Amino acid sequence: MADNERGKRRVAIGVVTSDKMNKTRRVEIPRLVKHQRYGKYIRRRTVCHVHDEQNQSHQGDTVEIMETRPLSRTKHWRLVRVVTKAPGAPPVPETELP
Repeated sequence: MADNERGKRRVAIGVVTSDKMNKTRRVEIPRLVKHQRYGKYIRRRTVCHVHDEQNQSHQGDTVEIMETRPLSRTKHWRLVRVVTKAPGAPPVPETELP
């Protein structure tokens, strides 16, 4: 089944805030909302649980995620790619598959 038959899937960029679970990451997507009465911009966040099959993202990384079918009770997103690694993160060793 092609992507255009399934419809457009939402894509978002956020920051990994927890990598303690196996193959699951907690990603926060920050946004600014204008207060209805006072006009001041308030920081809000959306928390998503993301499926990370290879455990390639870690805390502090900026990642791109895509909406998908429900994978569990809380997981409805999957990792597309790691946009930037967190500063001070150890380098990932390159391994070749036989």
